[in-house]
Amino acid sequence: MPTALVLGAGMAGVGIALQLLRRGWSVTLVDRKLPGLETSYGNAGIIQAEAVEPYPMPRDLAAMAAIALGRTNDVHYEWRALFDQGRALFGYWRHSAPRGHGRITPAYAALIRQATSEHQQFITLAGADALIRRDGFRVLHRSGAGMDKDVAQAERLKSAYGVAFRAMTPDELRGAEPALAEAGAGAVHWLEPWTVSDPGALVQAYADYFCRAGGRFASGEAGSLQSAGSGWRVDADGGRVEAEHAVVALGPWSPEALRPLGYRIPMVRKRGYHRHYKAPRPLELPLMDAAHGYVLAPMARGMRITTGAHLARTDLPSGQLQVAEAAARDLIALGAAVEANPWSGTRPCMPDMLPVIGPAPRHRGLWLHFGHGHQGFTLGPATGRLLAEMMTGAAPFTDPAPYSAARF
Repeated sequence: MPTALVLGAGMAGVGIALQLLRRGWSVTLVDRKLPGLETSYGNAGIIQAEAVEPYPMPRDLAAMAAIALGRTNDVHYEWRALFDQGRALFGYWRHSAPRGHGRITPAYAALIRQATSEHQQFITLAGADALIRRDGFRVLHRSGAGMDKDVAQAERLKSAYGVAFRAMTPDELRGAEPALAEAGAGAVHWLEPWTVSDPGALVQAYADYFCRAGGRFASGEAGSLQSAGSGWRVDADGGRVEAEHAVVALGPWSPEALRPLGYRIPMVRKRGYHRHYKAPRPLELPLMDAAHGYVLAPMARGMRITTGAHLARTDLPSGQLQVAEAAARDLIALGAAVEANPWSGTRPCMPDMLPVIGPAPRHRGLWLHFGHGHQGFTLGPATGRLLAEMMTGAAPFTDPAPYSAARF
């Protein structure tokens, strides 16, 4: 029986661990924390079936000036972080040009198309259906110009990829969401995404099934990864754990873990924040406020506000959450905050917006599974399937070449 260590117990790590286990491998999942307590816990809780194109960096002068001058809440930055991530950010900017973005999109869309079907298999096995809604989410626009632009974009995606949506008038939005005090110029309702009432709990449910089905979870440090004869080993609380194969699925910490092995992989690290609120009347579905760059989502702990991107060295909030909270209070009665302090985490984004999936170029038995950007929660089971097919020698469901680490 082949053996594997999977380093990282977020959605990406649990996704590949379960896919290998289902193919008859002996798998140990290793993390310093319990499954689902890092980046996978902190997202907006949307499995984004509509996100068939990766998020490009703005390139038009007006958008770039708005970010530079702090006039948008989508992106905040610290100058020092821009210098720290200069190489990766330049690559991100270059690949965001229409020609480069057009080359990347087919590979990205091939993964997104598998997202809900791979999640459904895990949901059924884990008995986690109570956490899931399959009614989509909405994007509210406060201006008619913003609404018209988004509808045109939605029509383009529908034509190109068959993505389903509905354009809602302000009255239709108020009827669907009675808690809203303000409906702006209406909303685009993306119909195919699934939403989750507790993202961390979904990862934990998958991990619990993994353990019930014969997988093992070990508390340990990824930094202790070393080659061991023809295989790999890590130090865990119960002692050293060894296997023939090792998978690095550590999200934003992956490049650091690989550095001692001689790899220099560039990554854009986007910090994000969330907080829950005791709204007396919650929304029915998650709502993105396009003008202020945040998502307001009904969760088990209350209404969660999840912010946009913050390029920073530290985990100190940038003010994005405060701006988002003020904007959200224009829309609904938000209530008091649940937590004393906001949660913060980091999204691991590759310069070309594609995740890294496949073998490490110079080490036998070492595999890579990270860099999913904003979509690790959406894509973990699907990219886990692709990597498992590569590891087992099965025919991959899509060409794995675009995701190879050799591109760096």
